[in-house]
Amino acid sequence: MSSKLKTNLRRRSSAGTFRAFSNSNFRFLWPANFLIYISRWMQMTLLAWFVLELTDSAWYVSLLGFFTFLPMLVLGMLGGLLADSVNRRLLLTITQLVALAITIVATALLYAGHLELWHTYTVVFLTGATWALDMPARSSVIHDLLGVNGVTNGMSLDVVGMTGSMMIGPALAGLLITLFDVKGGYVVMVAFQSVAIVSFLLARIPTVYDSVFAPAKIFDNLIEGLRYVRTQRVVLAIILITLIMNLLLFPIMQVIPVIARDVLNVGPGLMGLLGSASGIGSFFGSLFLASLVSINRHGAVFLGGSILGTMGLLAFSFSQWYGLSFVALLVMGICVAGFGVMQMTIVMLVSRDEMRGRALGVVSLAIGVSPFGALLIGALASAIGTANAVTANAVVSLVLLGLVVIVMPSFWRDSSNAAQTDASANENPSFVTCHER
Repeated sequence: MSSKLKTNLRRRSSAGTFRAFSNSNFRFLWPANFLIYISRWMQMTLLAWFVLELTDSAWYVSLLGFFTFLPMLVLGMLGGLLADSVNRRLLLTITQLVALAITIVATALLYAGHLELWHTYTVVFLTGATWALDMPARSSVIHDLLGVNGVTNGMSLDVVGMTGSMMIGPALAGLLITLFDVKGGYVVMVAFQSVAIVSFLLARIPTVYDSVFAPAKIFDNLIEGLRYVRTQRVVLAIILITLIMNLLLFPIMQVIPVIARDVLNVGPGLMGLLGSASGIGSFFGSLFLASLVSINRHGAVFLGGSILGTMGLLAFSFSQWYGLSFVALLVMGICVAGFGVMQMTIVMLVSRDEMRGRALGVVSLAIGVSPFGALLIGALASAIGTANAVTANAVVSLVLLGLVVIVMPSFWRDSSNAAQTDASANENPSFVTCHER
């Protein structure tokens, strides 16, 4: 192969990887989302270290995860309903402004020396509520800007930003704790969120109403969303795997500061770097997925990434050496990228336009089991030790994912093209890409 041909192929691959950025509004939306994601991961790391130093308790640290994700369980489906029926630009603007106000108040309390344990739980609960309300709208806006043909690449690049924030947020938080204490990290969070709001407002988001919002019929609309999802086996499979991962795998991020300090014997700087390891892996994993021109087996990528990521977590739970722990979380992140990219992408591709937000809301509801996962890992850590608790979570998760492989083989064997899936689903609402054989 000539050098000129190789160069042209590399250029095409690069253009394909970042093709969503050809949309000028996506170029404003992406950095806004990226800075918001960084702030979220920074807050988790900053407050986890603050609570650990204040209480010396893995249980109290795990409660941060409980209160962070509890709003997702309570408000996730409402967020999906709002994404379908109100101005998405206005909704996202309000939630981001509220989150900024909460961060400013927390920063003021830190500088005044008045931030107490109950304040930390209040802060993460309120910011978690803004996440729950804006998550479906944030995903739907990408579909609004890029359409059916561009949504997979757009979601992949959004997950690149999300996973990049997992890489940058904890590491930056750990560095700022070392240099300036927790309050220095919160000052940076205020700056990031402010810039994010400006960048978001510069994007011209289409005003799209997929259905009419009727406050008196909120409950009926939520039930309608559940009924719709029940008829879509693809979405049901996504929800089942999402429940497993958010109950057993992702809550372990809350106890990484405990393992870093008590098992690996490192300080806040290396703790932050360890917390970013899975983000580094997910960043490159999602970037690879974004570079693919087409993906034919969305279900296999989603389920396979979940299983391999859980194996990485199992390896991490046995490690008592910092280097091995970092590599295990790195591998976990690379594999979990398949879960992260495909989770919302598949749902958006198979759902009808007027039900897309509600379907995403049901996924948010499944993500909402995370607070119970945080309680579980906290209780197990207190009873059998943090490392043993992570081992138990990984083993149970592998068993449950194995059952999904056995019970729903058509989900991961499906090789239908995503675009064809989407077209068929919208032409025939009863269409199901993966059916039990």
